[in-house]
Amino acid sequence: MKIPYSFSYLLVLSLLLSLAGCSKLEPDYFPGYVEAEYVRLGAPVAGTLTKLQLKTGDQVHADAPAFLLEQENERAERAEAEFRVQRAQSQLSDLKKGKRPDELAAVQAQLAQAEAALRLSQADLARQSQLVKTNFISAARLDEARAAAANDQAKVNELRADVRVARLGARSDEIVSAERDIKIAEAQLAQSEWKLSQKVQKVPADATVVDIYYREGEQVPAGMAVVSLLPPENIKARFFVPENQLGALQLGQPVSLSCDGCGKPVAATITYVSPSAQYTAPIIYSKENRANLVFMLEARPSRQDAPRLHPGQPLEIRSAGIATQKTP
Repeated sequence: MKIPYSFSYLLVLSLLLSLAGCSKLEPDYFPGYVEAEYVRLGAPVAGTLTKLQLKTGDQVHADAPAFLLEQENERAERAEAEFRVQRAQSQLSDLKKGKRPDELAAVQAQLAQAEAALRLSQADLARQSQLVKTNFISAARLDEARAAAANDQAKVNELRADVRVARLGARSDEIVSAERDIKIAEAQLAQSEWKLSQKVQKVPADATVVDIYYREGEQVPAGMAVVSLLPPENIKARFFVPENQLGALQLGQPVSLSCDGCGKPVAATITYVSPSAQYTAPIIYSKENRANLVFMLEARPSRQDAPRLHPGQPLEIRSAGIATQKTP
């Protein structure tokens, strides 16, 4: 039976309309790009750049020399601090020693003279006492002898104390103060040595030299970066996932990264899931406009595969289990 032309037209039209209303397939990947966390290496102290040992594109290893700033001022400060430490140590040592041998010998000689004078006055006092008993001399002469003996005894006591002091060091308070002076001087020395060490910077980790900000002979302010480095572990993929597919992804989940000219896909692991949406429609949520919500995720490749990626490079991120079909 021959089908009328008008009926055939209506049949094809209805078929096309039904196909248009059916669900359509979405891409089986999430769009993203390569992101990099650069290490900007500088010095905490200012100075003139005297030696730059890196150039753009170098592949450098950890602890490799990076750059050197002028050090003349810091060397002078360190030398001054060393002299201060030595002076403080000498002062403390001198306080603990007490009198010098010749000074101690002089005090001991004075003590010997005083002791001899005391023996003489004591003997004279004994004779005067006998003479008073026989009324040969007056009591006033005996009082004079007693006073002389007492004076000599006091002199002996004084010099004996001087000898003991001469053998001792300084008072404890003076020694404690001198010890604190040493600690202050040592702290100043440590500070000057730290400043001197900061004038020489080394590469903190295996990395690629991305950029150079200063050249030899230029003045580098304190804290300003001289070179920019990119360690391979600081390369990551950043991609965006619709709200209705976020539940299929989680931290630690493996994904694959594809890009133009990368060859086979690069394996990576999800290391970050944004806690909030990156885009929100300016209307109340509904089933239709929830699809406008996207969440940012990050994934990191291994150190071996990271160099295959380049910052800013577009990526396609795929993971097993993601939805590929949009419901009508």
